[in-house]
Amino acid sequence: MLIVMNHNATQADIDTIVKTVQDMGFRAEPIPGSERTAIGVLGNHGYVDDTKILELPGVQRVIHVSKPYKLVSRDFHPEPTIVDVAGVKVGQGYRPVVVGGPCAVESEEQIVKTALFVKKCGGDMLRGGAYKPRTGPHTFQGLREEGLKLLAIAGRESGLPIVTEIMSPDNVGLVAEYADLMQVGARNMQNFDLLRELGRIRKPVLLKRGMSATVEEFLAAAEYILAEGNDQVILCERGIRTYETATRNTLDLSVVPLIKEMSHLPIMVDPSHATGKRSLVPPMTLAALVAGADGVLIEVHPEPEKALSDGPQSLTFSGFEQLMGDVGKLQTFLGNS
Repeated sequence: MLIVMNHNATQADIDTIVKTVQDMGFRAEPIPGSERTAIGVLGNHGYVDDTKILELPGVQRVIHVSKPYKLVSRDFHPEPTIVDVAGVKVGQGYRPVVVGGPCAVESEEQIVKTALFVKKCGGDMLRGGAYKPRTGPHTFQGLREEGLKLLAIAGRESGLPIVTEIMSPDNVGLVAEYADLMQVGARNMQNFDLLRELGRIRKPVLLKRGMSATVEEFLAAAEYILAEGNDQVILCERGIRTYETATRNTLDLSVVPLIKEMSHLPIMVDPSHATGKRSLVPPMTLAALVAGADGVLIEVHPEPEKALSDGPQSLTFSGFEQLMGDVGKLQTFLGNS
């Protein structure tokens, strides 16, 4: 439920509403606006009788929000959220960011070399997996804590913020020591214990869409993080599973403008995991930016043919450099530079 106050409502009126909502056993979240304040009501599991509230001074109207996500929605938060990742701003009004790096951290030489090249080409953040959720148990699972330490070295040498994946609630504290942006992979989008734990820390979170998740399920997953108090969340489209087998997944670019209509959270796109094919990454990167994405995640490897994971979808250094040149031209054309 959303309580909309009159434009001349006083702070005393707002305080009365908050106390009334709390006395009803719910949580009240004031949402200041440019013209008037609204108050979100959280914690209800069904219809709330609004008779008592409508009688209070300063109340203009009550809107009953039936969505499973409230804090994530534009209803509760009409202004776009800007997420700050170690000084890099992500969201509406800022230049779309480029996150580059290998699928997995393999060695100090590999990750440092890649980080320096991503920085040289104009990338904004460094990605790299230390913990790797793989389909088969006999494939490379990542260097784990050692990988985090190597990421930290690469981050210091390049000056780039670090993006890396977190798989378990038990490892949130450890990964948070190294990462500037905590990534929740597609397989963990509905790991609700993990989402709650990430909501309790005050560090930005990148939440990827599950491979079979609807938009409503995607936003409801983000709600778990915001409900615990962390509103620094970036959504990420990385392709969904369909009947098509020519690509690794089907990249749903329509979700970018759709999410912007439904939610105040920024949204990025991962064309590498979406397509699974190196040749398709550049055009889909540009398409994502035209669609309005607040950033892209690109897999880059010094020797993709020797990569321990996802080599076929990783760009070579020359390929990444060329793509960044094209991205720069597109940004200028779109007025984002």
